[in-house]
Amino acid sequence: MSLAYAECPQDVRDSLAAQYFVDAIRDEDTQHATRLMDAKDLKSALAYSMKYEAAKTVSKTSRNVRSIEVEDGTGKEKDEKFDRLLKTLKKLLNSHVAGKKNTPRRNPNVTCWKCKKKGHVQKECQTISPNKEN
Repeated sequence: MSLAYAECPQDVRDSLAAQYFVDAIRDEDTQHATRLMDAKDLKSALAYSMKYEAAKTVSKTSRNVRSIEVEDGTGKEKDEKFDRLLKTLKKLLNSHVAGKKNTPRRNPNVTCWKCKKKGHVQKECQTISPNKEN
């Protein structure tokens, strides 16, 4: 502003800077409120617009927040039921996962290369070989 309007007095430059700042505000409500405030300098226009934005943000969030009060013991009872259900589901999941680990997926048509029997592979073969020591 000092270079662009060097011939103007300082108070005119401050007023122009505040007007350009207000014009550059993207939010229409904030721009309108700051313009109505009629700031004489950039510092006061910036301070007012920041206060306005903060108040607007707080009012948006505070409308959606509501307190919850539990008057009877049903909340505790529901929590206990939920915990029992969660424990039961965990047990079922663990037993299902354990069952999958213990039961390998086998193709019944697979033939063992060691004993030549169908239903398992050499790695899972139960026949005892004479050359292995226990």
